[in-house]
Amino acid sequence: MTTSPRHVLDPLLPEEIDSFIAEIRKSDRIGENPRFWGIQVDEDKAAATVAGGARPVRVVVMNNAARAAWEVRGWTGTAETAAFIEGWTDVDHRRPGVSSDEARMISQAARKSPLLLEALAKRGITDASLVWVDPESITGFEPEDIADRRLSWGTVWFRESNEDNGYGRPVAGVVPILDLDTLEVIRVEDHGVIPMASETSRYESGTWGADREVSVLDIIQPNGPGFDVEGHTVTWQNWSFTVGFTHREGLVLHDLNYNDHGAVRPVLKRASVNEMYVPYLDSDPTAYRKNFFDWGEYGAGPLTASLELGCDCLGEIRYFDVTYLDGYGEAQVIKNGICLHEEDDSILWKHVNTRINTSEVRRSRKLVISAFATVANYDYGFYWTLRQDGSIELEVKLTGLMSVSGIADDEKPRFGRMVAPNVQAPTHQHYFAARLDTAVDGIRNRVVEVHAEMEPDEALNPYGNAVVAVETPLTSEQLGARIADPQRALHWRIENDEATNRNGENTAYRLTVPNFAQLYARPGAVVERKAPFVSKQLWVSQYDAEQRFIAGEYPNQGELGDDGVHVWQQADRSLDGERLVLWPVVGVHHFPRPEQWPIMPVDHIGFKLEPDGFFDRNPSLDVPPSASKSHGGAASHGDAAPSCH
Repeated sequence: MTTSPRHVLDPLLPEEIDSFIAEIRKSDRIGENPRFWGIQVDEDKAAATVAGGARPVRVVVMNNAARAAWEVRGWTGTAETAAFIEGWTDVDHRRPGVSSDEARMISQAARKSPLLLEALAKRGITDASLVWVDPESITGFEPEDIADRRLSWGTVWFRESNEDNGYGRPVAGVVPILDLDTLEVIRVEDHGVIPMASETSRYESGTWGADREVSVLDIIQPNGPGFDVEGHTVTWQNWSFTVGFTHREGLVLHDLNYNDHGAVRPVLKRASVNEMYVPYLDSDPTAYRKNFFDWGEYGAGPLTASLELGCDCLGEIRYFDVTYLDGYGEAQVIKNGICLHEEDDSILWKHVNTRINTSEVRRSRKLVISAFATVANYDYGFYWTLRQDGSIELEVKLTGLMSVSGIADDEKPRFGRMVAPNVQAPTHQHYFAARLDTAVDGIRNRVVEVHAEMEPDEALNPYGNAVVAVETPLTSEQLGARIADPQRALHWRIENDEATNRNGENTAYRLTVPNFAQLYARPGAVVERKAPFVSKQLWVSQYDAEQRFIAGEYPNQGELGDDGVHVWQQADRSLDGERLVLWPVVGVHHFPRPEQWPIMPVDHIGFKLEPDGFFDRNPSLDVPPSASKSHGGAASHGDAAPSCH
């Protein structure tokens, strides 16, 4: 086992995973070729354990031959103790997520199917090795006669060579229906032959002409980075936190605390991107089924990419390797899965006193903890940022390749945009739901919604310009589903009503959600019923250790909307001075642009948490002035570098 300092919620080590899976393999019930989906520390139970000891975990295992699945709970082994199983719980065999290994299995099997080969031959495709088949979520669109089977449907792509970008050449009109248990193509829908793309969609250097000249830009910290790392626990400026990782969510942050002049004050117990939902808004036969819970139906952990210095991250970098359980039950290590680094961020604060000709300015520096996930064609970057002013931000960067469809020579897309000959990009949306376990000055908080409103009393508003901040406490879960409204300056305060600042106000953090999208779906449509949580920009629920995911524990091929935050809130539990979970939902409506083809420049969306009465004054007053530099980078006055005043 590792000798580095351990936190009870550190990412699982390969040997911990192996110890528990070895116990599961001793059971006859799983059959000869079991499949696995996800392993995670049981965080609520782990909080009561000792760092470095055995840890409670849960994992899903499937016997596909018997059409059976279980959630298995127990404890990992250590050098002193053996792993053991506490219990097996039956799970509907259709509902576990699809592993990357299972996706590769069905893709390989589909390429050998006579049904698919026949459809490909109609389109002049005779070399099936150049075909990709991506198994897609079928939740809500299961054919009635086979709805009891564990299903998927396939998007089909063709490459002209092994090096080609297959996602630029969709095989239009062909939709295989797949059985994930038996690894067979049950049937193939054929909606007619449409010509395939006639031009390349490759994007490597030199494909579209000579590269432009770009001068070298180096990020140098001669004295090393400003953060310290022990194991997975990080301290930077006045912040401290622990880096975590799970199969379902990928990057997780635990115990975000702020050191306020020697007093360690908690802000968040836990922060993660909890779910991603991507509905496509096109009735095309190869697009209308596209609506995915990329985390709940596949898992962010195994999709995490290895990052490269100088490419994904610049400067003085600390990387963290992460481990996940693959579909065969083997622990797999992703090198450099999480990146930690500092960035210059322009001006922190500044003022010029023109009366006496003096100025004070401080440069802003931020700490960024990031990870990327590649979900077939799309690539998503998740950047958690801590700032010197006490604020926390989540930025999601969307890039990669748009998921496209074929279109006939004489057609124009009604529900998308032409991006290349015979290639259209459908209009679609991306929703990201975060999970924030709040701990503002303590584990028990409340939430108050605040919006701007004109003072209605003319005696108090004689000039017509007086505006009040209207506060609405969200006292129970029936009030805990909220809609953002920037026109009214609407935001939410997470308060501790047992702690006050020097003005007598409850200490608090403010949450704003500036990026959101309306779901354009007819009431009762599958895409609406599958993800009710996207109808709001914030959900607030009382903490429950078993209510871990905003879309529910097993959303794959389940009854639409049968689990998740909208169901839990029907209990109408108290939100006043309780242990709370906030679920912000950010979104973007993606009207494709030709400039996003064949690969997308990054789009940015996110949300922000900032202190709102948490401190008595600007907490960054202690940030020192920066050394002044000349245009050439040297000190402006000999060897002495004056400060920026």
